[in-house]
Amino acid sequence: MGRSDLQEPQDTVNIGVAEYYVTHNPHTLASYGLGSCVGVVLYDEKRRIGGMAHIMLPDSTAISKKGNPGKFADTAIKAMVEEMEKLGSRRSDIKAKIAGGACMFTIPGATNPRNVPGPCLGMQIGERNVEAAKAALRDHRIRLVAEDTGGNYGRTMRFDISSGRVTISSIKHGRKEL
Repeated sequence: MGRSDLQEPQDTVNIGVAEYYVTHNPHTLASYGLGSCVGVVLYDEKRRIGGMAHIMLPDSTAISKKGNPGKFADTAIKAMVEEMEKLGSRRSDIKAKIAGGACMFTIPGATNPRNVPGPCLGMQIGERNVEAAKAALRDHRIRLVAEDTGGNYGRTMRFDISSGRVTISSIKHGRKEL
């Protein structure tokens, strides 16, 4: 039986909400259903070490019970960088790509709380997740080389550790490479 382009490779690791994974093995990492959440890929091309996080919330500073580091942009990116360094990466060789941060909930005719034109309402969690991920990357001196963020649609992010290739797919906008 042949494989179609839509089937996942057998070595795919699913990165669920509030999870992260770092490896030097030739896996494909995938985060499905990125809405307001942000997928962050970190990659050291020289050593073929990489990781992916499925970040749910912007930052952990207001939370007294920290718990899962994969849940927040600040703690997930810090944990991933530290694990990559333990596997041999140098911070200066790590690059980042991010996707997601959409506004998934709207009320027709309303304006958003930041008084910015657009239909997005609520806590602007997608936008805040993107801003927090970028701030955490700056704090750790990781260069952001590509992003596919915003909008009002969900995405799936796939990252092939062997090649460094990151693809984004969505029902509305098809598939593209970051």
